[in-house]
Amino acid sequence: MTLRVEFYGIARQRAGVARAEIDLPGENATLEAAFAELSEMFPGLRTECFAEGRLRSGFSANLGGERFVSDPATLLSAGDCLLILSADAGG
Repeated sequence: MTLRVEFYGIARQRAGVARAEIDLPGENATLEAAFAELSEMFPGLRTECFAEGRLRSGFSANLGGERFVSDPATLLSAGDCLLILSADAGG
């Protein structure tokens, strides 16, 4: 499953890109799996944004600009767009 990810604020600075696509196994993957993949792809995010399968304080995740999510078990679907925002960017 392919997931589109957009970064805002400090998350964008640490990733070094505005957006990325990640491949996750299965039809439905979890938010935790997405964070793990992003941590591998972008080491700057690993240390700054993520801790133990969750976002650190000061960062938020949003699905498609419609709802904020924080539970690592949140299911993601193919075609979803995950936004990673820092508090300074409105997160």
